[in-house]
Amino acid sequence: MKRLILALALCASPAIAEQIEVADIAALPPVDVWFLGETHDNPWHHETQAELVAAIKPGAVVFEMLTADQIAALEAALAANADLFTDKAALEAVLGWNQSGWPDFDMYYPIFQAAGDARIYGAQVSREDVRAAFAGGDVAAVFGEGAADFGLLEALPPEQQAEREAKQLAAHCNALPEEMLPAMVMGQRLRDARLAQVVEQAGLDGREPIVVITGNGHARTDWGAPALVTDVLSQRSIAQFEQVPDGDVPFDFWVKTPEAEREDPCAAFGKS
Repeated sequence: MKRLILALALCASPAIAEQIEVADIAALPPVDVWFLGETHDNPWHHETQAELVAAIKPGAVVFEMLTADQIAALEAALAANADLFTDKAALEAVLGWNQSGWPDFDMYYPIFQAAGDARIYGAQVSREDVRAAFAGGDVAAVFGEGAADFGLLEALPPEQQAEREAKQLAAHCNALPEEMLPAMVMGQRLRDARLAQVVEQAGLDGREPIVVITGNGHARTDWGAPALVTDVLSQRSIAQFEQVPDGDVPFDFWVKTPEAEREDPCAAFGKS
């Protein structure tokens, strides 16, 4: 409950983010946790993340994209082959990355290379788990221990719920049925909570500094994972944008990168 209250307070008065150049980020004062946001299909964003991981030299890298099963397979493979991160094809095969639905492994592989001896953590909440949370109506059963600690059993204020539903609708080209939007918001909240939980576990394991590789939306300081992480861990959130944002944005810093080449994302919904 305390974390939820903190998140709502941050939402009411977000900090003003500053633009920064990638070359200057590594010179910022150290913190325990670095949230490095991305647009998943933008290769420049992953280049930035790899550069920062190499500069920060973290004790842990938390990937939004990896499941607990993938982490188990990775740790078993590393026990047999400590040089696994030097072999892109072997690492991709262990992770089964190119069957996971995430963008091509070529973009993410440099982050693994830069991780060095850092321990890799996974924080993915699967679509199956999100669906299960709503089919059974029991978010706590899906998330497991700590659901209340991360605010998942509390309703959001109506204004925030409405704003988040509107963002989900816009992100899906205004093509989602209205009745799906609450589930989409809860799916986002589940993923934020899992990220925060895994970050805290990495902290308990003594792995600071911790780098989190995640989408910009999960790196928001007002209602994303940073708002749910215990204040025992100092943190910084950096977003990456393809366009200069309009007005203040809920991050500590942001950088502007080239725009990725992509097909019209609304084409899949029959819209453009």
